[in-house]
Amino acid sequence: MFHPEALPLIFAALMGASILLYVVLDGFDLGVGLLFPFTTEAERDRMIASIGPFWDANETWLVLAIGLLLVAFPTAHGTILTALYLPVAVMLIGLILRGVAFEFRAKAPIPHKKPWDIAFWAGSLMTALSQGFMLGIYIMGLQWSLATVAFATLTAGALAVAYSFIGAGWVIFKTDGALQLKAVHWAKGGIWGVVLGMGAVSAATPLASPRIFDKWFTLPEVVALAPLPLMSALLVALLWLSLRRLPTRDDSFAWFPFVGAVVLMILGFFGMAYSFYPYIVPEKMTIWQAAAATESLSIILVGTLVVLPVILGYTVLAYVIFRGKATKLSYD
Repeated sequence: MFHPEALPLIFAALMGASILLYVVLDGFDLGVGLLFPFTTEAERDRMIASIGPFWDANETWLVLAIGLLLVAFPTAHGTILTALYLPVAVMLIGLILRGVAFEFRAKAPIPHKKPWDIAFWAGSLMTALSQGFMLGIYIMGLQWSLATVAFATLTAGALAVAYSFIGAGWVIFKTDGALQLKAVHWAKGGIWGVVLGMGAVSAATPLASPRIFDKWFTLPEVVALAPLPLMSALLVALLWLSLRRLPTRDDSFAWFPFVGAVVLMILGFFGMAYSFYPYIVPEKMTIWQAAAATESLSIILVGTLVVLPVILGYTVLAYVIFRGKATKLSYD
């Protein structure tokens, strides 16, 4: 049905889409968890209510992305996860801690509720920092040295701030009143961390590889790609202007900070995808070199084409059913 050369490209696109959807969707509920220390108990309840129907489905995209990496690019899976074993372990511990805290805080007696809130924040922080650290090491070619670890530490902090920014945008969108006003202040601070993080990644990626440098800074590519950073800069300016005018009396444009943050992440993702293509292991292994046998990919694709619409369907359904402002948290 598909040309053998096209199958690895199809799976790379599916895996990239899964990663992007995970970063955007689970990014905002991780960001909500990161903002917990700046809230009251009632505000935390409402923030939890705003992500309660979605967070489990959001994490499905991470499972799908890692699953596609394992079955479609097994060689790359072994190379990447071997190099990132420690931060992956930290991320898994954070996800487990976060999931347990999410469920237990709803059932714990009032005096025991705060420790579970701290656990939810800690799990969110561990997950965000470990993912940012993995991103930095990946950009640096999966090499561990003092310089690459220092850069990965920077990207870890930057991604955590980016998650908190999109989380603040979600709170602005899903709440009102004093909590919405607080979220506007959080977003005003977080946007500069996003700019710093995107700037650091954008500067380091071409410097890490002469090939990537040439893809961005030779003619005619430098002219053709100019709209990408220009659109990002324009979007940052629009986000800042919108945050200065929020909240509005009729709650108009409360959606814009969240949507703008999502678009900004999408632009950043496409910039990185362009930089590393066609390599799945930076500068070492292309998607065709890492791909499983054509027969295996053909069988896996059939299963993926069945599973993917189901995941998309229940994700969209959840967002449609639970649209609108988050209401008071209730477990009745």
